[in-house]
Amino acid sequence: MSTVEHRSPIRDWWSYSQGLRLRHRLAVLAPDAQDVVTHAGGWLFDRAQAGWEVAVVLADVGDIAPLQLLGATVLELEGPLSVPVHHTWPELLIVAPELLTADDRVRSGVQECLERDLLDIVVWDQELPAGFDRWFAGAHCHPSAAARAFKACALALGGYSGADAATTERFRAASARIDAVTDSFALDPGTCEAC
Repeated sequence: MSTVEHRSPIRDWWSYSQGLRLRHRLAVLAPDAQDVVTHAGGWLFDRAQAGWEVAVVLADVGDIAPLQLLGATVLELEGPLSVPVHHTWPELLIVAPELLTADDRVRSGVQECLERDLLDIVVWDQELPAGFDRWFAGAHCHPSAAARAFKACALALGGYSGADAATTERFRAASARIDAVTDSFALDPGTCEAC
């Protein structure tokens, strides 16, 4: 009798990060799948369909099926945060404001990236920890019709009542490198002095 190896849908973060070299990469850091699907599900789907490698890194990996439906690979937050040096970086980092507030490691890492202009950082449009507002300008995206349909399915799959697949998803983009994210987001008029 042959045995079938059952692999966890949550991949080993090191193997995952080393295997991807040629595609555009983005990472989303968030507390749970519901937060990501609700605030950025349509945009995330459109990036995955455009060929980006999408990794969603969660503090709570309880229910990952809605994110997989949107085209994301799910990783556990503790793996990447447990090592001091990262050999691969995404081109774009999306961070849930709740995680910025709750996790000192995430907050200090994002602050270092902002201060040293290491990579493009976007948050969804919610209250940020003290001192972070100055880095960000308002931005939004209009997910495609397909993205809205898949987001609606992901919301239903996760049982996320009260959320909808809105035609606009609101974000804040780091203004220091704002030109690099304008292919993914439209800037809100009058929110960025440097633009």
